[in-house]
Amino acid sequence: MKEINSKFNNKIYYIVVLSIIAMMIMGLLINNPLFGEFGIGYISHCILVVIFSICLLLYPTKTSAGLRITIIFVATVYLYLLFFLYPETWTIFILLSFIPAFSILFFDSKVFYFSLTLNCLSILLLFGYIMFVDQGHQYPYMEQDIIGNAINLIASQIIIYFIFYLTHGRIKQQQVYFEQIQQAERLKVTGQLAAAVAHEIRNPLTVVKGFLQLFEEDASMNEDQKRNFSLMIEELKTAEQVIYQFLSIAKPDKDKVNETVDVKVILQGVTDLLYSYGLSNSNRIELEVEDNCYIVANNIESKQLFINIIKNAVEASKTGDVVFVTAKREKQFIVIKVIDQGRGMSEMEVKSLGTPYYSLKSKGTGLGMMVCFNIVEKYKGNIDFQTSKGQGTTVTIRFPSAY
Repeated sequence: MKEINSKFNNKIYYIVVLSIIAMMIMGLLINNPLFGEFGIGYISHCILVVIFSICLLLYPTKTSAGLRITIIFVATVYLYLLFFLYPETWTIFILLSFIPAFSILFFDSKVFYFSLTLNCLSILLLFGYIMFVDQGHQYPYMEQDIIGNAINLIASQIIIYFIFYLTHGRIKQQQVYFEQIQQAERLKVTGQLAAAVAHEIRNPLTVVKGFLQLFEEDASMNEDQKRNFSLMIEELKTAEQVIYQFLSIAKPDKDKVNETVDVKVILQGVTDLLYSYGLSNSNRIELEVEDNCYIVANNIESKQLFINIIKNAVEASKTGDVVFVTAKREKQFIVIKVIDQGRGMSEMEVKSLGTPYYSLKSKGTGLGMMVCFNIVEKYKGNIDFQTSKGQGTTVTIRFPSAY
């Protein structure tokens, strides 16, 4: 009942609702002991039939939470009114136990818990009335075994709760499964795009790198120029590796030979590379790394990981802030921390990190953080974010120590 989308579902809904309305009207007119008296009880019965019918007919066009709660409330009042108006019709007692079951059709947990709470309170009031006021006068079939009837009615509510709990759990699992399928489709598209872009970019990069290597070997070039060419070639290699990382999202390379990486050397190189980038916003990067911090990883991949994390910290910082980068050994782990005093993130934003196409930057794609998560997971590390809005962020990365 939550979504009446197709014409077919809409048609079925109205057929069922019109059948319910017809039965309620028949209950008013056929063999009704109150028919013709037009007392307050019969008038109340008529009013509730009209209100309930209008709510059911309006629901497909206005599927709001307020209308759902109204429908359940009116249905509860209607059935309990019938129970008191027509005490000789004992089958109404059975319908009272099923009131919360009707709310399951809305697939709304708040509506269900409202219905269950309302019905439980109504049951307590009902049995209180029968025990202390009616005392078996109008409801002898209940008075004869008041305890047994109460237990049966409460048990029915417990059973309905477990039905809802299991059903709701299954629906949640299906939603998670559907989201995983959507993410898998995004990853597939990302892999296809990465493969196409890599094919187009690798060719010009190869040409540029080839000419730079020629210039590097040219005897007419002085040592300073050759060092510059060497630096450019190294950065082109890094760019090629970044492209490869995007491809690894679609097809991870598990056969690559790892090496022992000196974290101090890597972080020093990364901070030197990002030094000028930080100065563009008057940001400084302060590095504090202990000696003998070695991990087993790929040199270029680990460099790409730290570039992404530190660059994000610089971009999140306010003008003039300092980004602190530390690395030290803690037992059998090497712990690297990147600390900024920037805008911070909410809990929901942290949970979404690493999701394709999710980024806190206006022109970001979210793939950079996705690559970071892949690299950390690949080398059996873990990454943790300690942050809150307006309080900055501390990114902690742990890798098993190589020694």
